[in-house]
Formats: sequence, structure tokens, C-alpha cells
Amino acid sequence: MTDMQATRILPIKQLQGVIDIPGDKSVSHRSVMFSALADTPVCIRNFLYAQDCLSTVSCMKALGAKIWQTPDDALWVQGNGLHGLTEPAVVLDAGNSGTTLRLLTGILSGQPFFTALTGDDSLRARPMSRVAKPLRLMGANLSGRQNGNLLPIAIQPPETFHGIRYEMPMASAQVKSAILLATLFADSASSVTEPYVSRDHTERMLETFGVTICREGTTVQLTPVDKLIAPPEIIVPGDISSAAFWLVAASIIPNSELLLRNVGMNPTRTGIIDALQAMGASIETVNERSSGSEPVADLKVRFANLRGIEIGGAMIPRLVDEIPVLAVAALSAEGRTVIRDASELRVKETDRLTAVAAELRRMGAILEETDDGLIIDGPQKLHWGDCHSYHDHRMAMAMAIAGSRHAGCSIDNPSCVSISYPAFFEVLQTIAKEDV
Repeated sequence: MTDMQATRILPIKQLQGVIDIPGDKSVSHRSVMFSALADTPVCIRNFLYAQDCLSTVSCMKALGAKIWQTPDDALWVQGNGLHGLTEPAVVLDAGNSGTTLRLLTGILSGQPFFTALTGDDSLRARPMSRVAKPLRLMGANLSGRQNGNLLPIAIQPPETFHGIRYEMPMASAQVKSAILLATLFADSASSVTEPYVSRDHTERMLETFGVTICREGTTVQLTPVDKLIAPPEIIVPGDISSAAFWLVAASIIPNSELLLRNVGMNPTRTGIIDALQAMGASIETVNERSSGSEPVADLKVRFANLRGIEIGGAMIPRLVDEIPVLAVAALSAEGRTVIRDASELRVKETDRLTAVAAELRRMGAILEETDDGLIIDGPQKLHWGDCHSYHDHRMAMAMAIAGSRHAGCSIDNPSCVSISYPAFFEVLQTIAKEDV
């Protein structure tokens, strides 16, 4: 299976087995960045060795951190302290990773040296204005295509760099994180207020590194510190966004039962569980524990008869990456599912609202795309479809689950799943059972 080939997904009668969920992408990114800003070595276990996270590794190496992998797959990071980054000799390439790009832009905006950032074709088309605006208010000196709204961008040392009070027009963990990380290099505190609380991995990891975070409602405040105090070890929980595909698959494919091990249960990320349970899914949480500041558990999921629900408002930031596969679940649910307030999906790796609607229609689905969401009446039975992945990992995996539940499909450029879940198709083959 290569980038230029399509993979064929055949109908699956049932899913059975145990799946170890790969490391959380969001936590993996942050673990490397934060460790590179400390001055003692950090051992990162269950790091996600996927393309996006490796882009972060490459960028932090270029900024002077020493990073190496050991035979037991641990990732070690030795930084030079909070103010120890060095001017890179190359343009920093974030690849396809929006998290790498936006969080690094925050870190680099307050540095006393020049940097330039770029990415792949997809990332170069994604807008930077939501991050650039607050950083410029802090004093960042950003320039690039369309006044710094598109990559590549250049970052010059600021004349002054100070904290801000910023009210975000929409909830976004990447924008919030960029401001908080930039504040580490500012001369005063910052506060960020969101309409709804977005994922809080940055805040939790800042606390793990000895930084005091003040939270009040949807506002987070950070005061600059002299140094980060690194823990000797970080154990990355499993990625609930990766687990979501199996949660949906086992819920909609008859006679299925899966045990998903080591799933991150951060409450700002568990919207997919809440939504599926509201639809009638059978999901049991067992073996609850913690991994550093992040809650973790195992999940037992079984086939269930689902029903349509309405999803919007504060729920959306808690499951925004899972909406493509949630749309697949809605096709097997009795009644109408309405997804609203999800316009954020239009500026992901692709316009995921348009992409989901288009590709499910290739398989015979009837659904309505709205300005900020989708309306789906179910249950529906789909036929074979030749689907496009748009080089978008979550689109490819969502279409694979749809094909598995219905009459099958082909998916072009399937290796884009390496962005977050390199073993996805192999795992799907392992848990697919022929006999009922």
C-alpha cells in the first residue's frame, strides 16, 4: 500500500479483540516541545511515532534540543532551558501538522532570533490569521504570504513582547496554546477567554512542568516563569481520537465487542463518548487511572442500536476531530442526527464538512451539509463507493469504518493515516472476524 495506490475495504461481519491505543498526538507534540524548553533530560514513553509528531521532533532538534530514540522505543529529550533555544540554520518544516505550526509560532514569536516556518501543500493553504492576530497584539513580528496569513511565514525578533487579555471568537486549543506558550517569553501575564472550554493538554502539561495556571470559568491565566521544571518521565496516554474509530465501528457493526486499552480520558476530549452514549452506545469505562496529569482508562464497547441526537455548542470542541466518524455512526442511527456549530472543520486538513458529505454520498448516503454542520437521517444502507481521502488521515479512517459497516469501498492515498495512526489498517484486519 503506497501513497499513489488505493486500498479496498470489504464489509466486515463483526469485530472482536483487544486494541492497544497508540499515544495521544496532542500530548506527544507538547511533551517534546515542553521538554525541549527545560534543562534536564526527560524520558517520554508511548510517544506517537507518526508523521505529525515527528515534524515536531525535527523542528525542536533544529532549535537546538537533543532528541533520541532508545531501543525500547522511549524518546529522550535534553533541552537547554526556557531561554536556550538557538537560531535554526534551516527553514522549519511543520509538514502536515497544524499543532506543530501554531504552537511553535507562539514559542518563536518571543525569541531574540529569526526563524521561518513552512509546511506541506495542505498546511500552506490553512489560514494563520487566528493565531497571528493575538500574537501580533503581544508584539510578534510576523510576515509572509497574505500579510502572514498563509505559509511560509518569517518571524523576526520583537521590539517588545508582553502579555495580553484576549477573548477568542471561537474555542480553539491551538490558538489558546500559542498564546500561553508565547507568554512564557513575555514580560507580563496573559489571560485567554474562550466561548467554550477547548482541550486543555497545554494547561495540564504546563502544571506538570511547574507552571501555575489560574482557571476561572472559560478563562485561563498564565504568568511568565524563570524556568520549566521537567519531570524525569512522561507517559503519553492513548489517543481518544484514534480510539473513536473503534468506538464507532464496534457500535454499528453487529455482534462486535472490543476492549480498547490505555485511552486518554481528559474531560475536554471525551465528547465522542458522551455523544455515542447519548445515541445509545454500549461503552463501559474500566480500570480508571492516571498518567501524570492526564486521566486514563480502558473502554469496553459492544454493538448497540443507536438513535439520532443533536450535537452542538460546548460539546463541539470536545469532539471536533471525531465528527467525520460520528457522521458514519449517524448513518446507522434511528432518526435524525443534527451536528451544528462545527465550522472549525472547514479549516482542518481539508474542509471536513464538505469532504464528509461528498464521500458519504459516493456510497449512496443522503445527508444535508449546512454552513456549520450536517443533518443526517437514519438508518441508511450504503453501497460500494470509490472514495477520496483528501490526504486527510481522519477522512481515510472514517471512510474505512463506513465501508466496513456497509458494502465496502476503496480509499485513495490510504497511507495518509500515518499522520496519526500508522497501524490503523493492520489493526482493522486483525480484529475483523469472518464468522458470526
